[in-house]
Amino acid sequence: MTDTTTGTGPLHPEVFGRVILRGLGQVMFQRNEFTGLLFLAGMAIASPWVAVGAAAGAVIGPLVALLLRFDRGEILDGLYGYNAALVGAAALSFLQFTPLTWGLALAGASVSVPLTWLLRRVVPFPTYTTAFVLTAWGLLFIAGGLGDRQPATPPEPATTVDARPRWERFAAQVADGIAEVMFGANVATGACFLAGLAIGSWRHALVAVVGASLGTLVAAYHHDPQAQLDLGLYGYNAALAAIAGWLARPSWLAVIVAAAASVPLVEFFPAGLGFPALTAPFIMAAWIVLAILALDRGTSACI
Repeated sequence: MTDTTTGTGPLHPEVFGRVILRGLGQVMFQRNEFTGLLFLAGMAIASPWVAVGAAAGAVIGPLVALLLRFDRGEILDGLYGYNAALVGAAALSFLQFTPLTWGLALAGASVSVPLTWLLRRVVPFPTYTTAFVLTAWGLLFIAGGLGDRQPATPPEPATTVDARPRWERFAAQVADGIAEVMFGANVATGACFLAGLAIGSWRHALVAVVGASLGTLVAAYHHDPQAQLDLGLYGYNAALAAIAGWLARPSWLAVIVAAAASVPLVEFFPAGLGFPALTAPFIMAAWIVLAILALDRGTSACI
């Protein structure tokens, strides 16, 4: 079997297994199979079925890319696995547990692959998880029409006083924010994700913690609902945006701007659409940073 970047045949099973795990790792920008394995373990802690959905998507993504004969190097890097994995995880998170859900999950994961390919070639800047967001919204729209979607139940206000020290509650919110990247607001899941990030890049792990912390602090300063803070809903987009900002320019200013920008994008995401924001605020915050950096380079070139 062929497994080189210039080959056209099927991948060796061991290589394909590594590609699957790299696709999971690429959800947080890591081309590392051990990172992907820890991400999968973290998802399984929070929800075994969501982990199964993500794993199924991570398998389907590179399979479809191979069938469509997409760039072999991109396939080996896991770049056709992460959007598909997120679609599979989202389907098992937001839809009822029925055969229709599994059909939609597999179909959505498949559709996300050519959409990822198209966006990578048409859009002249990183599109991140745009293929996932568009595909997942499409699935939720279809599922709503077929009566398969779970009713939206926003977090209820806390009815009891949290007796934990403030620092402990904040640390849990940050961990939940990192975990919520893949729909698992769970401290143990967050710890697995953070360990996986550290294996891929300790700097990215540090940046993710800073991003999730800043997102949580800004949301708390804005007096956003405590239940949403406890679920990490203001941390996960901030963590992803922070890493994207660091990748665009290894600067703490880029990290801070990206993370802070994600919070109002979460707060003002139009509820009238009837869809969850997913990672759309992260994408938009990262694009804002890319635009600022492009303007900065243009200004510097004119001086």
